Amino acid sequence: MNSTTSIFSKNRCQYLSFGKFLVQPVRKWLDSIAVDDRQVARWLCQLIPAQCPFERDIQLWGHHLFHVPPMCKLNPVYEELVGLRFRSLSFLADVCGEDVRPYC
Repeated sequence: MNSTTSIFSKNRCQYLSFGKFLVQPVRKWLDSIAVDDRQVARWLCQLIPAQCPFERDIQLWGHHLFHVPPMCKLNPVYEELVGLRFRSLSFLADVCGEDVRPYC
């Protein structure tokens, strides 16, 4: 077997790189947002959840049927959103001296 063999076909690799090309500007934009307004920081902390909202246990009449795993890591901008939320929390706590426990 050739050492350069890929598990993806050429078309699949081109599709993945095109997807990265589309998402990269959004990721850079999210990383470049500077949080310097108290109202915006509060809004971002309320908007971006502290935990993945999709993870849950499905139960019926007290019996555990199945578990839905967290799927936030599948989001291509997940890391940037978490970073933005962290910058907002840090701004509120460090600069504004606000208690951030309500946002956790």
